[in-house]
Amino acid sequence: MLSKQPLRQILTNSRELWDHPVIRKSARENFNRVTICRTAALGAEVFASEIEERVVFHTCKSRACPSCGHRATILWQREQWASLPDVPYQGIVLTMPKELWPIFQNNRHLLHDLPALGAGVIQQWVKVKYGVRVLLMVVPHTFGRHLTFNAHLHILVSAGGLKESEGRWVKQLHFNKSSLMHMWRFAVITYLRAALQARSLKMDMSPLALRSLLVTQYERWWNIDIDHFKSKAQFLRYAGRYVRRPPIARVVLSVSPIKRSPFGRRTCDKSAK
Repeated sequence: MLSKQPLRQILTNSRELWDHPVIRKSARENFNRVTICRTAALGAEVFASEIEERVVFHTCKSRACPSCGHRATILWQREQWASLPDVPYQGIVLTMPKELWPIFQNNRHLLHDLPALGAGVIQQWVKVKYGVRVLLMVVPHTFGRHLTFNAHLHILVSAGGLKESEGRWVKQLHFNKSSLMHMWRFAVITYLRAALQARSLKMDMSPLALRSLLVTQYERWWNIDIDHFKSKAQFLRYAGRYVRRPPIARVVLSVSPIKRSPFGRRTCDKSAK
C-alpha cells in the first residue's frame, strides 16, 4: 500500500543520514518540519459541537513539504501572474562553468548576489544597445536535473523596453547571446576576484590556485540560452517548481481550473486539503 506521505516516510526512515551537523542547519530544520507536518507536535485546532468533534493539526509551512510547498507555489504563481503586464517575454538562462560551482557551494552567501548580478548585466546591455529599461524576474537555481549542485539563473525578460527619455515603449528587442555572455562572464569573475581580495571565500585550494582557476574560466566560452515564451504563465509554471517547491515532490493527482488566472487549484490527496 502506497503511503499518503511518502516524503515524510522517507525522511523519517533515513533520519540518521541527514540529521547531523554535516548537513546545513536550514536543511535539517526544514526536513524535520516535514516529518511533523499535520501532527500533534505542531499543535492543533479543535472544532466541536454537541455531537461531534474534529481536530485539525497545524501545517509546517515549509517549502520542502509537498503539501505546504504546493499551496505556496499556486499562491506565488497567481500573485506574479496578476502583477506582470501582458506583454511578450523572453527567457534568458545565465550559466557558469562547472569548475566554479564548488566556490558557490562552499560559500553560499555569494548566492544571494547572483540574481542582482544577472539582472544588472541584462539591464546594462539593453541600456547601452537600445537606451531602454526592461522588466525582469530572476529565478536562481542551485541544482540541475540530477539534483546535483549547479548554480545558474533563469530570467524572465520583457521582449520590449521603456525608453524613459521619450516616455515610449520600444518593441521587439533582439538579445545578442555573445554580448550577454561576455558581460555575464566579466561580472561573475570580477565578483569572485573581489571576494577573494576581501578574504571572504572559504576554499580547499590556495589563493594562488584560485586566481589561476579564475583566469582559465574567464578565457573560455560560457553557455547562454535565449528562449521565447508563449506567455508569462508558461514561465511561471516552470519557475514555480523551483521557487516554492522542493526538488522532490509528490505527483499532483487532480486539477480544477479557476477563472482569474491560468493556474489551477490543485490537490494531492485528502491530507493536503
